[in-house]
Amino acid sequence: MKRYVATRVVTMFGVLMITLLITISLVGSNMDVILKQGIVFQVRAEITENPAIADSFSSVEEFEEFVQNQINQRNEILGLDEPWYSPQRIGFTMYKILLLDFGHATFLTSDSGSSDVKDIIFEKLPRTILLFTTATIIISVIGIFLGALSASKIGSVVDRITSSFAIISSSFPVWWIGMLMIFVFSFTYQIFPARATPDIPSSDPGYFVSLLYHMALPLITIVMIGFGSWAYLVRNFMVGIMQEDFIMAKKTIGVNQKKIIYSHALKNAAPPIVTILALSLSGSLGGAIITEAVFDWPGMGRLYFEAITVMDLPVIIGATYILTVFFLVAIFIADLLYGYFDPRVRTGT
Repeated sequence: MKRYVATRVVTMFGVLMITLLITISLVGSNMDVILKQGIVFQVRAEITENPAIADSFSSVEEFEEFVQNQINQRNEILGLDEPWYSPQRIGFTMYKILLLDFGHATFLTSDSGSSDVKDIIFEKLPRTILLFTTATIIISVIGIFLGALSASKIGSVVDRITSSFAIISSSFPVWWIGMLMIFVFSFTYQIFPARATPDIPSSDPGYFVSLLYHMALPLITIVMIGFGSWAYLVRNFMVGIMQEDFIMAKKTIGVNQKKIIYSHALKNAAPPIVTILALSLSGSLGGAIITEAVFDWPGMGRLYFEAITVMDLPVIIGATYILTVFFLVAIFIADLLYGYFDPRVRTGT
């Protein structure tokens, strides 16, 4: 087991490094351009705010030479005098990212006004967990229960309704249903607010309660659209298992139907279900760009959208790194649980 865990950790670290390297390679040249432009703007802004500096030069040439020297010095301090693809630059950048030092955002800030990328990400991440991870857990619980029930009653009314609802709900994108829900429950009946972002500042004592109230409509929408597909998946996983010899033997000796479904059949169907659940939970941390935009939810999806829109590369790199780590951890946990539920899978050798 120790050998397996060590191998998986090394593999995960390698995947993380490759992901970082690819991300840096894709945005490296653009990052340098943006940083250098920012330095030029910063130096000239500082001089503009202090006219005495400009007045101390006898000619324009001396002034421009001074400005260029200031720019060059700051470029050297940040290592921008070396090309982005140099081993020193890439190695140092990856080292800083591993320590969660993502630097400062070029344009975006947190609600408190901080430009530190880490502050921005860890401000948005809990909100995404609150909405999408909660929705994923609710969807999974309802889906597993309904799927197991449908698999035990193939062809029944429950089975037909579950299968039909799964097909219908999967045919509509969440954002479209979201717009419809906003129209009905926000504008027509005025039960829920149209915007999921609370109107009070995050420092207010009642902010969390307000956040829960504002997230009710998007949560209901996501769950309503998602649980049908989950139920259909679980049903299909369990249909074959319900026909296995050991299940037939349990029925023959008179074992309770519920015990057969939830203690035997569902446990044997658990490995693929656990894998999908782990991937769904890790994927939920990234939010959903369009869904968050529709409901105006201040989570990771909207952060990605805003960062891509303004090309805020430090935020894009930081968010990609955090979500990659969560994804790899989810895969690792799924592997361990797969071995627990299925003894035929030997994870220790």
